[in-house]
Amino acid sequence: MLQGTPILVLKEGTERDRGKSATQNNIAAARAVADAVRTTLGPRGMDKMLVDGMGDITITNDGVTILKEVDVEHPAAKMIVEVAKTQDQQCGDGTTTAVVLAGEFLKRSEYLLEQNIHPTVITKGFEIALQEARRLLEKEIGTPVKIDDEAMLLDCATTAMGSKGVFGSRDVLARIAVHAVQRIAEKRGDHMVADVDQIKVEKRHGGTIGDTQLIEGIILDKERGHPRMPGEVANAKIALLNSALEVKKTEIESKINIKNPSQIQSFLDEEDKTFRKMVQQVKASGATVVIAQKGIDDVVLHYLAKEGIYAVKQVKESDLQKLARATGGKIVSSLQDLSATDLGAAAKVEERKVGDDHMTFVTGCKNPRSVSILIRGGTEHVTQEVERSLQDALKVVSSVIEDGVVCPGGGATEIDLAVKLRKFAPTVGGREQLAVEAFAQALEVIPWALAENGGYDSINTLIELRGAHEGAHANKNVGVNLVDGKAADMWKLRVIEPARVKRQALTSAVEVASMVLRIDDVIASKKSSPSPGGGGGHDH
Repeated sequence: MLQGTPILVLKEGTERDRGKSATQNNIAAARAVADAVRTTLGPRGMDKMLVDGMGDITITNDGVTILKEVDVEHPAAKMIVEVAKTQDQQCGDGTTTAVVLAGEFLKRSEYLLEQNIHPTVITKGFEIALQEARRLLEKEIGTPVKIDDEAMLLDCATTAMGSKGVFGSRDVLARIAVHAVQRIAEKRGDHMVADVDQIKVEKRHGGTIGDTQLIEGIILDKERGHPRMPGEVANAKIALLNSALEVKKTEIESKINIKNPSQIQSFLDEEDKTFRKMVQQVKASGATVVIAQKGIDDVVLHYLAKEGIYAVKQVKESDLQKLARATGGKIVSSLQDLSATDLGAAAKVEERKVGDDHMTFVTGCKNPRSVSILIRGGTEHVTQEVERSLQDALKVVSSVIEDGVVCPGGGATEIDLAVKLRKFAPTVGGREQLAVEAFAQALEVIPWALAENGGYDSINTLIELRGAHEGAHANKNVGVNLVDGKAADMWKLRVIEPARVKRQALTSAVEVASMVLRIDDVIASKKSSPSPGGGGGHDH
């Protein structure tokens, strides 16, 4: 009886995409994102200008910055943005590469899907190819380096900055990045750890990029607490406090009843006595500089100034921890416990004017485990781009120090993997073999895009590269030389990248491509309409 009556399982207004059309739409969305950043790849890549809802402008060619700023709506495209974020967290560099690879893996999969090869077969093939690629990276393409090989670290840093807008000053910045990471690298167990978060980066516009400097200590964007304090303190003994130097209010509500005027005076005298006692405790420890995470009462600042002690208040907790690492001091919670052994040391603590702001410089620390970089540049946009480039370089140098393996840049690694994977494909057999071949073909998008962005003929470049990587005189280090668009040895050109950047880019690109391929049904519920009524200041 009820034949032909549609049964509604889903809410009305729900959009549903099934089977091939779902996969195609997802692939198209993911590829659109990859194509958007593809033009920024490499030293000849172009920049993007992003204007957000507030009218703020960002000019960059850093893959992850572009994708974070652009408000991506499509769910499959959002997954591609996640790839860039992961790449940025793990390696700092190679964000554009990871996204472009993910887009290309999906593009190649489309051809296979049209030949009725099941998505699971494709993902399995990709997985096999990825395992082999990682093995090749480790065993054949990667080259171990010594941690103290400064020239190699400098090459990696300059390569990471090669595609950024700081091209002219990259040698200065690379040197700063390498020295900063070498300072904070430490041995834990039997391996090295370089935590980039221990490097404090401050930026102030004014001056030129060349004025950017590495400070063997910490910069605080705070001025001294009182104008009568000394402007600089030599051979400073530094007390690091995370308590407040003020009279605490009681936790419970309390009132003080005063019956005659003389009690007011004794009350104020008592408060004054407490403040003087605090200053005496600081002085007794031998400290000449006080840096506090919380507030310091004005009266205390006055007495500290009288004693010639330099004080800074309301410093961020993270900065206090960096100071402890830089000066060798201990963070103390209560003044009673402050002793000479807790104090940090620095050759100089001074207030300097940088741009329009007064900042405190703690410099000349003996063996700082935490350092600072002060970035300068003509305008705010320039300093922001310098900061992004430096972060990339710092991460890259730290991953070389941690892993000790590098590989050639300029598309050499990708083309070599592609050539070797093509030979490997027939050994896989079955339909997966086609996926391995597709994987190898997809890798060639990197040298292709590099040549294309340089304004050269991509096809000629690719043919030349393949020729250099195959045959008896194969050289695994040949990549695209962007000066003339010809194939050249990347080791000689000093274009070198950490193996971790390549490994992570391949892994996350394959993972996200497999995820998108496995989706065969997209069910999007109808957006709930905004409630009618008066204007709140929220726009969605």
